[in-house]
Amino acid sequence: MGQRATGARLERMRASSAWAGEGFRNLYPVAPGLRDPAVPMPSIREMLWSSNSRRVPVGPLPVADPRSTWLRPPDTGLRATWLGHSSVLLEIDGWRVLTDPVWGPRASPSVLVGPKRFQPAPVALRDVPEVDAIVISHDHYDHLDYPTIKALARSRVPFITALGVGAHLQAWGIAPERIHELDWWESHRVAGTGLTVTAAPSQHFSGRGLKTRNSTLWSSIVVRGPRHAVFFSGDTGLTGEYKTIAERLGPFDLALLEVGAYHPAWGDIHLGPDHALEALALLGHPPLLPVHWGTFALAMHDWDQPAERLLELAPQQPAPLLMPRLGEAVEPAHAEAIRPWWRAVKAAENKACGPRPAPEPAPPASARPGTEPEWPAD
Repeated sequence: MGQRATGARLERMRASSAWAGEGFRNLYPVAPGLRDPAVPMPSIREMLWSSNSRRVPVGPLPVADPRSTWLRPPDTGLRATWLGHSSVLLEIDGWRVLTDPVWGPRASPSVLVGPKRFQPAPVALRDVPEVDAIVISHDHYDHLDYPTIKALARSRVPFITALGVGAHLQAWGIAPERIHELDWWESHRVAGTGLTVTAAPSQHFSGRGLKTRNSTLWSSIVVRGPRHAVFFSGDTGLTGEYKTIAERLGPFDLALLEVGAYHPAWGDIHLGPDHALEALALLGHPPLLPVHWGTFALAMHDWDQPAERLLELAPQQPAPLLMPRLGEAVEPAHAEAIRPWWRAVKAAENKACGPRPAPEPAPPASARPGTEPEWPAD
């Protein structure tokens, strides 16, 4: 479940302009219409054991093995490899940064209950090349993964994250000197590199249990090298702060924006495809690599709906849309025509004989965790 901040860490959190009484808050006014008050919030049971069998692909997704590509530097100085959900290996101006690393089997505090990965990550964590920094946007289970952090505790890589998240990292074995916690608009220069990592606002929330909502900060993140800059949204709703981010920290050569796990009842805290493209315009229309989809069923929509909607909207956008397979390394400056690889999975679904596999059954009550996260939990 993690650890709450105390002492000097807590005092620094309380000094943030985003702190309000007992926790953090969004500062920018939420635009009207983002959340539909007429649509009820799905229950936890509906989310975990929905009757919509298309929330999960019926067969394995196509993957690429990036290990041979990683052996040579990118021609353009900037390359990104989507490794599932919001985990991306960025190669930027000769250094490597890993975003929100999640290799665990579930986005959940339980090994028995909660959103389960569609399939393993395209490469094992041990096969990811040594990185110069790991950035973590916030503390939700699908972004801050206990088994992954425990495995990374054996390395010496620095972690750059939002205020308060370091308490979790330290409790799980990351040495305090490797943890760098940022308030919005604060920056950290990564030692031994030319990289600067800056935390910027996002419109979301945090917490890993019933009593820890908003006890840590949530952030978008900008990684800037001598020649290139990448914007990573973390989790967010559409916010006018993106225009300020572009003015203060842009221009950007690539944007990693979340497009999955959206629902009308929480449209203020997740983008979805349509709002992601509006956010992209505020950021100055850099190339877009969509993340936060294709790995966990975290909302009620079909697993491939975000990709189909982006493909539908892409001709209206001036910026290139990058839609790589899991594990496929891409250079934004060499964007190729989109190949809708996910449709091969849908074609296999349509040809499958017999009924589709039933959703994961609910475990007996005795096997369920005693403390469930608030919903939505990402």
